[in-house]
Amino acid sequence: MESADSWRSLFENWPESLPRQGLVVTTFQETIPFVNYMVSGGLLLLERDKPDSIGARKVILAYDAISAVKLSTTVDLARLQVLGFQHPL
Repeated sequence: MESADSWRSLFENWPESLPRQGLVVTTFQETIPFVNYMVSGGLLLLERDKPDSIGARKVILAYDAISAVKLSTTVDLARLQVLGFQHPL
């Protein structure tokens, strides 16, 4: 599975029980904080709570431009199993 497909699956299956907030790190080394998002095909729409340095509050990003997602909330690892994560065997 391509990493873009994995990122897409993560955002499409994000459970309602987890806040839709965190930080996306892009392949061009930008960190984008988000407080909500929407999905559309191969694109992700991120919403910021504060504008960036040029005044933008929304970012449209291709899934293949995502390098990492950082979660800014404190949750037990067990709650992240709904995203497809599991303990190694």
